Amino acid sequence: MAAPDTAGAPAVRRHLRLSGATKLGVRIIISAALLALLITKIPADDVQPKDTHFGTLAFLAAGLAFTLVGFVLSAWRWQRVFAVFDTRVPLRTLLAHYLAGQFVGNVLPSTIGGDVLRVSRAAKTTGTGDVAFASVVIERLSGFVALPLLSFVGFALEPSLLSLDHAWIALAIAGATVVGLVVILAVAGSPRLAGRFAKRQNWMRFIGAVHIGVDRIRHEPRQAVRVLVAALAYQASVLVAVYCAIHALGISVPNGAVLAFLPAVASAQVLPISLSGLGIREGLLVLLLRPLDVPTGKAIGVGLLWYGMTLVVSLLGAPAFAVGQRHDADQSAADTTPAEGSETARRAS
Repeated sequence: MAAPDTAGAPAVRRHLRLSGATKLGVRIIISAALLALLITKIPADDVQPKDTHFGTLAFLAAGLAFTLVGFVLSAWRWQRVFAVFDTRVPLRTLLAHYLAGQFVGNVLPSTIGGDVLRVSRAAKTTGTGDVAFASVVIERLSGFVALPLLSFVGFALEPSLLSLDHAWIALAIAGATVVGLVVILAVAGSPRLAGRFAKRQNWMRFIGAVHIGVDRIRHEPRQAVRVLVAALAYQASVLVAVYCAIHALGISVPNGAVLAFLPAVASAQVLPISLSGLGIREGLLVLLLRPLDVPTGKAIGVGLLWYGMTLVVSLLGAPAFAVGQRHDADQSAADTTPAEGSETARRAS
C-alpha cells in the first residue's frame, strides 16, 4: 500500500496561518481606522468626568465585579446547553475553559479565537468533539434570543425612545438578529437540511450535532427555558456592568435607554470585521447616545471602558490557558511512542 502523500501538509498549514494572520491584520486596521475617525470628533475636555471621587472608583469596581459575574453566568449557560445533550460537566471546569477562551479572544490578538479554544478544551473534557462544537454554537444562538428580547423590553418601558434620532438603528439590529435566528433555526432544525448530517462520520457530523441539539430544545421546553434563563441572566449582568461604566464617567441616561440600546451594541460588536468590536461598539454608542445629550467623547469612553473591563477580567483566564497548553504539550509528548521518536530522530539525522 502506498504511503499517504503528506509532502504538501506543511505548505497547507503555512497557508492557513498566513490566511488567519491576514484576516487578523485587516480587523486590526478596521478597528484602528474607526477609532481614529471617532477620536478626531472628540473635544479636548470631553472624556474625563468633571468630578472624580470615591463614587467613580466604586462604579468601576462594581463594573469589574459584574463582568466577572457575567463570565460565571456564561459558563452556567454553557452548562445548561450541555445538559440538552445529556452531558454533565462541572461548572468549575467550564468556567476554566470559558476564561481561557476569553483570555485568547480578548487579551491575545490570536487568529485561533476564543470559541475555537473552548470547543477544543470541551472536546477533551467530554470526549466528543461534535457535542462540544454544537454546545458552543447553541450557546451563542441563545444570545440571538436574549439580546433582542431585552432591547424590545427597553423600548416597551420607554416608548419615548422611539422618537429619538437613530433609535431605528437599535430596532433594526434587534430585528435583523431575530430574522437571522429564525433562518438559522429553520436550517439547523430541518431533518432534510442539517439533520441529514447527524449520522455522518466526517466533519459534517458537527452540523448534525447542532441539529440534534436544536431538535431537543424544540421538543423539550424545559431545557429551552433553562438555557434562555441562563442567557438572560448573563446578558443582564453585562448590561449592569456597562451601566456602571456609564455612571463612572458621570453620564446620566434613562434606564430604559440602557436596556433598549446596549443589547443592540452587544449584538453588533461580535461581527467578525474588527478586533474585539473596537470601533463598531464605540461608533454605535455615539450614534445612539448623542440624542440623549451624551457628548461624543464620553460615549466613546463608555465603549472603551466596556472593553477595558472585559479585558481586565479576561486576564484571569491566563492560568487556565497556560495549564491547558502545558497539558496539551505533555499529552502530545506522551502520545509519541519510542518507535516514533526513533524514526523522527533517524529522519532528522
